Amino acid sequence: MMTDAAAAADARVREAAAGVTGRLRLAAEFYTGDRARYGRAELSFLRWAIARGVLHPPGGAPAGSPWWRAVNDRLLRDKAEAALLDGGHPGEPSSRSVLLWGRFLRVPSPAAWYRAHNASVVTGYLDGEPLALAELPAERFMMNVALVRVLYAHALVARPRLALGAFAPLGTLLGDPRGGSVGFFLDLRRAFPERYPLDGLSAGDLVAAEGPLPRALDHGVIVPRLVPLYEFAAASLGLPGIEGMIGDGVPCYAGRGSRADWHAAGPLPLTARLTAYAVRMRA
Repeated sequence: MMTDAAAAADARVREAAAGVTGRLRLAAEFYTGDRARYGRAELSFLRWAIARGVLHPPGGAPAGSPWWRAVNDRLLRDKAEAALLDGGHPGEPSSRSVLLWGRFLRVPSPAAWYRAHNASVVTGYLDGEPLALAELPAERFMMNVALVRVLYAHALVARPRLALGAFAPLGTLLGDPRGGSVGFFLDLRRAFPERYPLDGLSAGDLVAAEGPLPRALDHGVIVPRLVPLYEFAAASLGLPGIEGMIGDGVPCYAGRGSRADWHAAGPLPLTARLTAYAVRMRA
């Protein structure tokens, strides 16, 4: 008797998780044929995570991060299960995120890709919060930034007026996962150290070290629209747990968020102020 798709996907991820090259290979296998270009942003982020060392086995030398591994496991298995079901494997989607990946496979589009991808990622975040609490505060801040960025990229294509205000017509172009421009929003190499763990660093240190363009994006564009962004994500993904990831207007996954890390106490740099003015939200 053929194993159902969920069990087969679990087995594939267990095998791939033994090494980082297996993870990259399994992730890339999903993006074939007409959907090949949809993997551009995801695979770039995965290579960054591999370079940081967070996906190494926890008992390795150096050890990886159980949290980052768990979130990546979720994304890999959801895609693997959806692909197996699409290929005729027996079974029904085991979760909403698998269901959304199946819809993407049937009718690919940027909006469908973001819904499926972000549903897997957010589910991984929600399930993995106990693991996240064991990470350093600077790492937890980075987790929140990574989530904010990918939720914002989804809004670029699905709710461009929320994301860009008067520049909404540019949203579908800038956020398309098949294009190169989305890397500006999702590439954390521009903002954070490429090492793990972040010993000796605070969230404030990471903010202070941001370059002018990442700072303009985070503080000039995204921060002023954080609350409606999370509301959009909860409704679009059908995951109300997202609403618990923001409190008092600040991302607070895996611990109380610090307003000082997200809302600068003094005046923003000129680049960030000009960017905020250009894409300001209007009632």
